Amino acid sequence: MNATEPRRRWWPRSVRARTALAAASAAAVILVGIGWWLHHDVYRQGTQIAEGQAEQQLWALVDQLNEGVVPARRGAVLPYEVVATGRRTAVAFGGGMAAFNPGTRHVLPAPSEAREPGSLTTLPLRIPVRDSNSRDRFDMAGRTYTVMFADISADELSSDKVAALGVAADAKLRVYVVVLPHTAEAITGTTDRLLLRAGLVSLVLIAAVTYFAVRIALRPVEAIRVLTASVTASDPRERVTVPATGHEITALATTINTTLQRLDDAAAQQRRFVADAAHELRSPLTTLLASLEVALAYPERTDWPAAATTAARQTRRLQALAEDLLLLARLDTRTPMAGPDTVDLAALASRLTEQYPLAERPLTLTCDSTAPAHVHGNSDAYERLLRNLVDNAARHAAHRIQITVRSQDAWVVLTVHDDGPGVPTEDAERIFERFVRLDDARSRDHGGTGLGLAIARDLAHRHRGSLTLTPRTLGACFQLRLPRAPTPAEE
Repeated sequence: MNATEPRRRWWPRSVRARTALAAASAAAVILVGIGWWLHHDVYRQGTQIAEGQAEQQLWALVDQLNEGVVPARRGAVLPYEVVATGRRTAVAFGGGMAAFNPGTRHVLPAPSEAREPGSLTTLPLRIPVRDSNSRDRFDMAGRTYTVMFADISADELSSDKVAALGVAADAKLRVYVVVLPHTAEAITGTTDRLLLRAGLVSLVLIAAVTYFAVRIALRPVEAIRVLTASVTASDPRERVTVPATGHEITALATTINTTLQRLDDAAAQQRRFVADAAHELRSPLTTLLASLEVALAYPERTDWPAAATTAARQTRRLQALAEDLLLLARLDTRTPMAGPDTVDLAALASRLTEQYPLAERPLTLTCDSTAPAHVHGNSDAYERLLRNLVDNAARHAAHRIQITVRSQDAWVVLTVHDDGPGVPTEDAERIFERFVRLDDARSRDHGGTGLGLAIARDLAHRHRGSLTLTPRTLGACFQLRLPRAPTPAEE
């Protein structure tokens, strides 16, 4: 058992569930990033608001002290304390500082160095712990907070104001305001809880919407699957319905229909090929069997040499047909051609012309080539191709067969031209089909198997060439075009 199989059990097998899970995971990553950014931004803005309130309260206290008015303890939003040099107790305090009992001893340090009056200073300070701060409503004892302060010089105030404040004439006053982060923390916490709830709801909705959207989108695929499953080898005519939406499912349905049509055509072609092959095999077998049965039935009256000649002729026909069928089967399986050598097509055509038997009919076979014509491929395959073309021409020619080999740019062009009756224009492509014979070549004793031209065209295609019937006023002319190969000297 694979070690990864137990983990795969937890992974959903449905495309809908996988897509919904992937969408929810991606959305979760995005929402976490957005939540992290909002958390810090809300906290930063809340801190800025608290600092703004502290600064506003600080200057309000400074204005009161400059007027010789001791600030009231009540009404302060943030904790504050006013201390002075030469004084042990706080001048004024409020906003939650009462828990530290500043009336006995001020909590925050007195000014030890002269600062410019009217300037604002911000720095972190630790709030000390005292026995009397048990009722500290902000829980400030022992913690460090951001503190804003500004200094006031008593010698710049009138004696009446100094006396009202209860400080010495040369004292330095310092006004502290503690910046509390509680508001920012509360706002941030509330925002985090809202974001968490909204994020969970959003993830559920995204997963649900994705699941049902994919389910709806895959309905045509399920219909295609059901219809494709009904296609059998005996009945490949079923076709899937092509949606009219124009999306990828339409392309899939069109491709499946095209594939099914190719399979249907291939099956029909195979059935036709088997039927034609059986018909072609039955004819010589019937003739052979009939001649042998007659000879066996009347042995004393049988011309045994003639019977043996007939049997040999029919056996040769069976052998040629079997060889052609085996070659077509190998070509249909796309078996690679052996030996991608360089072949001189002109020399091959010239040698075939000299060796081709023409004893049965008074025909003239000539070859016209001006120079070597090299092509890549298998020599035996090219010889079979040329022999099939010459065999076809010999069955139809009246007096002459002409083979021409020429090199044209990047191609080698070979033509086989006979002076026979020619081929009607409507049959120019049909003669390359398997087991096709035209009316004037239907004689099974002198005609071929109907596979020669089909084999020749397949061999031409296997060598990246083409075989076509070119129009002529007299006879039939087959043109073979093959990619030209460089000569040994050019290489």
